[in-house]
Amino acid sequence: MKQYIKTDEWNIIEEGFHPEDQLLSESIFSIGNGHMGQRANFEEQYSGESLQGSYMAGVYYTDKTKVGWWKNGYPEYFAKVLNAANWIGINVIIDGETLDLAKCEVKEFRRVLNMKDGYLQRTLIARLSGQKEIRIDAKRFVSMAVKEAGLIRYSVTPLNFDGECLITPYLDGDIKNTDSNYDEKFWEEIYKENSVDGAALTVKTRKLDFHAGSLMKYDILQGGKKIQCSTEPVEKDKYVGCNISLRLKQSEETVLYKYVINVTSRDKARDELIPYGRTRLEEISQKGFDAMLQEHSAAWHKKWKESDIVIEGDLSAQQAIRFNIFQLNQTYTGEDARLNIGPKGFTGEKYGGSTYWDTEAYCLPFYLSTADQKISRNLLIYRYKQLEKARENAAKLGFSKGALYPMVTMNGEECHNEWEITFEEIHRNGAIAYAVYNYVNYTGDWDYLKEYGLKVLLELSRFWEERVNFSESKNSYVILGVTGPNEYENNVNNNWYTNRIASWTLEYTLEVISWMKEKDYPAYKNLEDKSGLRETEISKWMDIIKRMYYPVDEERNIFLQQDGYLDKEQCLVKELKKENLPLNQHWSWDRILRSCFIKQADVLQGLYFLQDKYDLDTLRRNFNFYEPRTVHESSLSPCIHAILAAKLKDKDKAYEMYLKTARLDLDNYNNDTEDGCHITSMAGTWMSVVEGFGGMRVVKEKLHFDPIIPDTWKSFSFKIKFRESLLKVTITKAKVAIKNENGNAVTLSVYGNDYSLDKEIVILVQ
Repeated sequence: MKQYIKTDEWNIIEEGFHPEDQLLSESIFSIGNGHMGQRANFEEQYSGESLQGSYMAGVYYTDKTKVGWWKNGYPEYFAKVLNAANWIGINVIIDGETLDLAKCEVKEFRRVLNMKDGYLQRTLIARLSGQKEIRIDAKRFVSMAVKEAGLIRYSVTPLNFDGECLITPYLDGDIKNTDSNYDEKFWEEIYKENSVDGAALTVKTRKLDFHAGSLMKYDILQGGKKIQCSTEPVEKDKYVGCNISLRLKQSEETVLYKYVINVTSRDKARDELIPYGRTRLEEISQKGFDAMLQEHSAAWHKKWKESDIVIEGDLSAQQAIRFNIFQLNQTYTGEDARLNIGPKGFTGEKYGGSTYWDTEAYCLPFYLSTADQKISRNLLIYRYKQLEKARENAAKLGFSKGALYPMVTMNGEECHNEWEITFEEIHRNGAIAYAVYNYVNYTGDWDYLKEYGLKVLLELSRFWEERVNFSESKNSYVILGVTGPNEYENNVNNNWYTNRIASWTLEYTLEVISWMKEKDYPAYKNLEDKSGLRETEISKWMDIIKRMYYPVDEERNIFLQQDGYLDKEQCLVKELKKENLPLNQHWSWDRILRSCFIKQADVLQGLYFLQDKYDLDTLRRNFNFYEPRTVHESSLSPCIHAILAAKLKDKDKAYEMYLKTARLDLDNYNNDTEDGCHITSMAGTWMSVVEGFGGMRVVKEKLHFDPIIPDTWKSFSFKIKFRESLLKVTITKAKVAIKNENGNAVTLSVYGNDYSLDKEIVILVQ
């Protein structure tokens, strides 16, 4: 665990220069706006350890899969979001010496991510040769008001000398991904232009033919006034910039304003990239940095008004939850149904920026409650539009019908190349089905089921029908050769969660069919005819539901993670020596697979999804058995444990797990934040507060609250959108207050009692 970030309710603050933590800071201080994102790289040259990262949403590359032994069904490629043109670059040379924080003495350094207003600011004092000291002030943001716009204010102030300065703003498309095969570069130059006050660059991907255009303008000010300078355009392969020669005066600030537009062929025709970019660039440069920042901050204030969580009495927890909400809101805005959410968002390259089951299992609840309904609907439509690809994925693995959604994807094709994931981690289909249920149950948007949802459910159910097989010895249906959510177990039989979510998917599909027959029989009949659904399929699904096999331990009265789990030597995490953790960085894979230790919630994941189907005693027995065996080496794990612990009124365990998920990246719990923040698990942090401590559930389309409050907190409050209302829930040790800030009256349950909420209700805690 690494703690060097100062606690503050609205800011992430790094004081002092920590080059050994530069990769970590680059992840934590990242900024984005849903269209693009930028790691917290320095604008000026830096020869120290760094992961340069500028990313454009939806622009990806099909990097050829490399495996030692090819197997039928393997994907041909691994899709990855590309490291795009570096648009932030500003080289600085003072009296012939390049400013490089890895080579000069850094006397003072402060970096601040202002989450309330949505910008990154950095201030430092560097000592160059000859005892020359300069002050650098840099502020940048990617606009929430103009999605293609990135703006930088960069200033240089000599503190004890006069001197000559060469400052070079540039655009550099000669970029590669750190994980590219054989250091392959993915971009080719198409067009560039340069002038004394700006430049433009267009590059295209070597595969798939994505085009990306970047355009820049700049202004130079000294003494607060715009000046004319001696300039010289600079061009190299996939690079355009401008050398600006300046005379620096002691104590006088020289400011460079850099305005950039980044646009891709996903949004504009290729021949329109530069003309469109010029128009937008002129608009933002005419408005100026301060006016653009004001618009950007206003957009952030609106987001905070609808999604903020306030915690009193625990500054560390307050900072953490806002950091998580901030990263979620700048990663995905939901305006483009072609986009989804990568596990690292715009903060790094790991996992390729592709879509995982994380979106449906963890992210959807956040957007359901904090954004317009169309946002979460778009997440589901993303999967609906890839249904045909999901059918193809199932066919590639030898299935004659049904759909298998990919574990990792950009366009619906599977692009994950580890066999135990690609072929066996089929529980991801269950997360898609659950997301359909979760969305409809929360929003009441039954029209979605008629238009899209039931079509998806039918194909998922057909997959499960073919994937199970009947065991004569057990007189039951079984599912063999799978990997459950606990990826520290591969190729197991009858993973409880997989069996249960498969059966539940069939149950829910039949429930929706029954509803649609009753409410809109012509629509159902049309779907039945087009899909070829027959009563024989429905009968088979009912038989599978009735006769599905679930492994249990009768003595402990718990669900077994899979057949044979108790054959393993049973140890608890507390018995491990600290130097063995995390296991995945210290143990061989063979040793991990033979151990009883659990990477992330597995049985407990199923109990979280289907908690309203199980009583508290069942939940408690399973939680008490599995939680002590879980090492939480997946970022997706602590939040599920926090929610279930809160439901069991185990405040200490719930709070312990909350801190582990909330400060996972800020404190680098798992020693793996250098390559990007864990964006999708951040949604789980929000769930830990709202569904965990807030006890929020939607049962049969009605809101329920059963809150608890950690002992260290004085109060906490959160806002949720439910149907047409915006509700603010405030919880203290003495009372629960729920205010309807807009919308119609809502019927809800608090501590098991029903209330009609028109304006505000206050319930005293017994």
